[in-house]
Amino acid sequence: MGHLILLFSLFLAPAFADGGSQKSTQNLCSNDVSHKRQKRDWIWNQMHIKEEIDTPLPHHVGKITSSVRNKNAKYIIEGEYANTIFKVEETTGDVYAFERLDREKKAEYELTALIIDGTNNRSLERPSKFIIKVYDINDNAPVFVQKVFNGSVPEMSPVGTSVTKVTAVDADDPTVSGHAMVTYEVTTGGEYFTIDDSG
Repeated sequence: MGHLILLFSLFLAPAFADGGSQKSTQNLCSNDVSHKRQKRDWIWNQMHIKEEIDTPLPHHVGKITSSVRNKNAKYIIEGEYANTIFKVEETTGDVYAFERLDREKKAEYELTALIIDGTNNRSLERPSKFIIKVYDINDNAPVFVQKVFNGSVPEMSPVGTSVTKVTAVDADDPTVSGHAMVTYEVTTGGEYFTIDDSG
């Protein structure tokens, strides 16, 4: 019985192999067809700009590009900050910022890209949303969360007794190494008190 099963398996193997080759041929053909009918699409990398850039305006942010081929194609951007803070060069798709940006006020902007036929304003591509991220620079000093912190300690307490806890915060981006890190230092009374990095 064991010999029959083995022979049966060997006879089936070529049949499966042929079926697989037929399937791969079909897939190859369908891939060729889909490649020929490839749809147009927007092409861009994520856009970003540093905050508080100290060079003359406008600042180049990035480029929106479509695979549409039309000599009358014109790029347009829409959104709350389109054509005020951000403008697009309609023939090249280059996007510019016309204001210095502050990440602490707004960290990212969402806009919509369109490409139209300039002769009849007909849309040549579906609109697509994109985001401009504002990169942080370390431009904020830490501030204490309140003006006065009161503390007390009983007399004759052992060295290392906790007196109070202070807290300061930094508005810079905490995901950028070192930008929002806060350290503490006792500037007066250091002969009696110390403070660690937790405040």
